[in-house]
Amino acid sequence: MNLAMPKNSEPTPVQLSAAAATFALLSSPPRLHLVWLCAQGTYDVGTLAQRVGVSIPTVSQHLTKLRLAGVVTARREGRHHFYAVDDPHVLTLLDQIFEHIAPDGSLAPDPPIQPAG
Repeated sequence: MNLAMPKNSEPTPVQLSAAAATFALLSSPPRLHLVWLCAQGTYDVGTLAQRVGVSIPTVSQHLTKLRLAGVVTARREGRHHFYAVDDPHVLTLLDQIFEHIAPDGSLAPDPPIQPAG
């Protein structure tokens, strides 16, 4: 395992909390879909709302959280905001999670959902 930490050191409680908060942020399927789309290119809020299938206000709320966490970046052109993922760590995380759930490179069929508990 190649982790960016010195050998034989454990993450601190603060680092663990920050990592858990990032995973929690990505635990919403619409939010994860937004991040995946923004990793593929630059989109405005209306296009993202249409692609994800949720309202523009909901997408705006999700994007605000993702931007404040540094997961997506935003740039303004006139009255429009455009969102993208520029952080290579986020891109790697997305690649790794989808490789984990679909090692053959396909995203179908969907993995079975296990009941909680």
